[in-house]
Amino acid sequence: MTRAEKAKKIGAILDRLFPQPDIPLGHRDPFTLLVAVVLSAQSTDAQVNRVTPALFRRAATPAAMARMPEHELLKLIRSCGLAPSKARNLRRLARKLVEDYGGNVPPDIHELEKLPGVGHKTASVVMAQAFGEPAFPVDTHIHRLAKRWGLSKGKDVRQTEADLKKLFPQDEWAKRHLQLIYFGRQYCPRNHDKTACAICSWAQRGAGS
Repeated sequence: MTRAEKAKKIGAILDRLFPQPDIPLGHRDPFTLLVAVVLSAQSTDAQVNRVTPALFRRAATPAAMARMPEHELLKLIRSCGLAPSKARNLRRLARKLVEDYGGNVPPDIHELEKLPGVGHKTASVVMAQAFGEPAFPVDTHIHRLAKRWGLSKGKDVRQTEADLKKLFPQDEWAKRHLQLIYFGRQYCPRNHDKTACAICSWAQRGAGS
């Protein structure tokens, strides 16, 4: 089975299991999604969703967050991993949005990557899920699945992203990103019975093809 054939079969399975995957992070608009994705690094979506309601009641716009003292911001997000650096970056990010972008989140991946605390994966999530632009965010979990299933031999997430973009149609990228996250969590953790997995049971055979 070629990689393209494998990707098509995997896509059909993902569509059956998760036909309309929701964004797992609670948000209201591009800014609150951006903040939630920044907070999700080294933390779980569930934990972020416990933190953001109070945070967004206090500061749901770049202007409001830029005005918050850093220690108050830290207090609201303290239960998230790397909270001190995230508080510092979110405040700087909010200020930059106000000063350089008129208080708006720029719908441009290169501009997003210039923001404090925003890497390529975070920028890709915002482009795909907030602006509907073609992007295929790949984190370490999707990287793991792609390697396990023989869809990529990428040594890092950037190479895996490039490989997956070649295998799946552009209009499927945003959906596939979410489906892969959900499948990995619910059906395909690191240690599980691969023979009983709807994808591992067949996709691992000839993984180099």
